[in-house]
Amino acid sequence: MATPVSSIRNLGPAFEQSCARAGIHSAEELRALGADAAYAQLLRHGTRPHFIGYYVLVMALQGRPWNDCQGEEKKALRKTFDALKAEMSDPGLCAFEKAMNEIGVIARP
Repeated sequence: MATPVSSIRNLGPAFEQSCARAGIHSAEELRALGADAAYAQLLRHGTRPHFIGYYVLVMALQGRPWNDCQGEEKKALRKTFDALKAEMSDPGLCAFEKAMNEIGVIARP
């Protein structure tokens, strides 16, 4: 039997509904995907990007309190979040073009 997404510490019913819309129907599926892949899937299915939501997910999958993310760890998560968000905003670009865009080689619109 599948365990509800909301059984994971820090993740409530609203997040569980977002996961269901994105095709993630259990805590086991969410854990198997991992935070980055799951968040990207949520973005592809209409979840609006929100940094706090992303790092709460990361902390939840690590079994940590949502507000445990600080300092350098938070800065690193912000970079990952920004990259995920950029990837979703430029879905037509290949991986190389996305990488060039990240470092500023491709002109931003």
